[in-house]
Amino acid sequence: MLTNRTYVLEDEVDFLHNYYERLVVQEVFDQSERVQQGDRDFLADVACVALNRLPPRYIRHDVDMTFFMSPQDMVEIERKVTQAVTDALNYVESRERGENPRLPPVEVALISTRADKPAKAEKVEKAEKGEPAKAEKSPAKKAKKKD
Repeated sequence: MLTNRTYVLEDEVDFLHNYYERLVVQEVFDQSERVQQGDRDFLADVACVALNRLPPRYIRHDVDMTFFMSPQDMVEIERKVTQAVTDALNYVESRERGENPRLPPVEVALISTRADKPAKAEKVEKAEKGEPAKAEKSPAKKAKKKD
């Protein structure tokens, strides 16, 4: 519990949000004159299509996510959001014209953060310095060593 008050599920859910929601809404606004002129239904349609093309990243605070991201991760997120919104705009506009469009396939790999990969970062640093990589033991050798 976050406080000593009575637990209400709806209150707790309000603390969470998908990291991509704000990024997608801003990108839709930036790319669409209709949205800039106040078409909220179009914004909602495009945002829903775009968000369904991105991996879910639920967090409490945006800083929780950005603190652990590398600059490369941030650039990759921006690229994926821009592409998802562009595809979604084209899709929704095509549907409005009565066409039966297909969305291009999307890679939905969950982005990892620097906190998820300290060992990998260490290996990359060693490789950049020209140090030999240490070979990892196979699971069978690890099990044998324990015996």
